[in-house]
Amino acid sequence: MVADGPLRIVFFGTPAFALATLDALLASRHHVVGVVTRPDRPRGRGQKVVDSPVKARAVETRLQLLQPTALKDPSFTRALTTLAPDLGVVAAYGRLLPDSSLAVPRLGLINVHASLLPKYRGAAPVHRAVIAGERETGVTIMRVVKALDAGPMIRSATRPIGPEETSAEIERDLARLGARLLVSVLDDVAAGTAKETPQDETAATYAPPLRKDEGAVAWSLAAPAIHNMIRGLHPWPHAFTHVDGRRLVLLRSAVPGLPAAGPPGVVMASRGDVLRVATGAGAIDLIEIQPEGRRPMTVRDFLAGHRIATGDRLTSR
Repeated sequence: MVADGPLRIVFFGTPAFALATLDALLASRHHVVGVVTRPDRPRGRGQKVVDSPVKARAVETRLQLLQPTALKDPSFTRALTTLAPDLGVVAAYGRLLPDSSLAVPRLGLINVHASLLPKYRGAAPVHRAVIAGERETGVTIMRVVKALDAGPMIRSATRPIGPEETSAEIERDLARLGARLLVSVLDDVAAGTAKETPQDETAATYAPPLRKDEGAVAWSLAAPAIHNMIRGLHPWPHAFTHVDGRRLVLLRSAVPGLPAAGPPGVVMASRGDVLRVATGAGAIDLIEIQPEGRRPMTVRDFLAGHRIATGDRLTSR
């Protein structure tokens, strides 16, 4: 039986991925009584302090906004309690919630996680799945517990990963998929009829946060692994390489299925639309490149203004 009346929901989220879920909640029959998001921080090249996507939406819709610096601070717990939430919903908030927060909503908290749990628990599930060459991913609605992404699963939905898709495209799609899935389970959670399945701990994997320095391409890797790295690290921190001391960001690539002709990193062909590089196993075609300090460009545009010849060598530094 569905619980009477709409739920009072407090929402925890920060980046663009969380917006679809917040918007879906705002469009549902339930009431978002407050939003908890990370404190403001400098972003971008200019390091200007700007609102996170979730904060901007909360301000726009005049929602009660909380930005605690310390989740265990009693003043935050009191503010959360004052909202009198029935349920907490988490989507990419970015911090583990302490027991004091978990205990406030009478129905606990549920999370929209961008992987098919128990695989890829952690901060970068979409990126790590693409880098690993997975052919399928999805979203899981799960119960929030103190341990990282380890709570019982309520419902999941799958999505294939195309061989040329980037993390940006997949994450954008999963945000919408997760938002729809989340709203579909709210009545079951309210009624206490949601089926919660424990995760298989033996199958759990971890998706650690991305680091800016891990984009350096090791050309000794096989071509598919480098291709997956380029896709997986888009839109941040991006894969990159160097030629003659110049840093090149690699945005798009393809694997032509050809053998390597030369040592890893050596340019096999450089003409027109083709910039083909030898790897540790097979060749890779670079499709879109961004020279440091310049706009992204096709290989044809890049080669028209930058000299890279057959036999030149790309390096990790």
